[in-house]
Amino acid sequence: MLRSSVPPPELHTPPLRDLLRRYAAGSALTCVPVDQGLLNRGYRLATTHGRYFLKHHFDPETADPAAIARQHRATQRLADLGVPVAPPLAGRDGRTVAVVGGHAYALHPWIEGRHRHGGQLTTEQCGRLGALLGVVHASLEQVMPPQGRAAAAPAPSADPDDTLALVDDLLGRVRRHRPADTFDELARYRLLERRRLLERHADRRPPRGGSVGWVHGDFHPFNVLYRGAAPAAIVDWDRLGVQPRAEEAVRAAVIFFLRPLGTLHLSKVRAYARAYRCTARATPSELAAAVHRVWWERLNDFWMLRWHYERGDTRADCQFPASSALVVWWTREYEAVCEAFSG
Repeated sequence: MLRSSVPPPELHTPPLRDLLRRYAAGSALTCVPVDQGLLNRGYRLATTHGRYFLKHHFDPETADPAAIARQHRATQRLADLGVPVAPPLAGRDGRTVAVVGGHAYALHPWIEGRHRHGGQLTTEQCGRLGALLGVVHASLEQVMPPQGRAAAAPAPSADPDDTLALVDDLLGRVRRHRPADTFDELARYRLLERRRLLERHADRRPPRGGSVGWVHGDFHPFNVLYRGAAPAAIVDWDRLGVQPRAEEAVRAAVIFFLRPLGTLHLSKVRAYARAYRCTARATPSELAAAVHRVWWERLNDFWMLRWHYERGDTRADCQFPASSALVVWWTREYEAVCEAFSG
């Protein structure tokens, strides 16, 4: 999901003259912020040498220059295997990360394309998307060091007692919020509803996750660019890491195929999941276990409300109505969702 501990980025003007001199990329003509996405900051940059995407790595969780360079090497290796990515350009010194004034930047070729939600994809295109993610997972196994995977362990699932305490805390914050508004009303309704669901299903807490592997870490519509009917590039590899692979497949599908009223388009999920299982060589039982863990994760997750009430950050508010309704629908239609991913 789209989340972080980073506060909303302050207005920042990148040091274009210094950056472009490091990359031998000409002189700036225009530099326009790209307004999609919640984390980091990107710019559509035109220079006398061409068009670029300038990325300011802002999120302190992922802005370490050494970690960014590792991600860049991974995307270059993926590109060599034919995976649609947009590796960064190297500067005059051969480095792909430029640190100026304590800020880390990377310059990428501009990829012409647009983002497409699952509702804009045909069933065949949904299959292509699932196959692509499977190829990403399989290809990462080829290009990333195996010791990273061996050292990683799946995280424990959420403790419902901790979640119930958080629900009580959030309910208190909602009551104290002034002036009360319609978001408060929906938040209170969903928190009370979620508390009942947690109490009813507390005995369904899953064990630790299944086998882990290298994953993109943030595979969702804003990170896949389409040119026509086909994906042109997978972008934003900041959260490249070792996690249960099947769970990334489920999380991605839940984001791509979420409908406005909080349901999933299950026929599209089915096409996506079958293609993913084929290219990732994942079994139906792996997907079924991943569905259970991601359902539990969603049941216990309140990141949007925490952003709103703990940090005063409202950027994710528009996602809350559908996301909070999905948990209720998914719990009711649990077997149908499992069948769509594993059948």
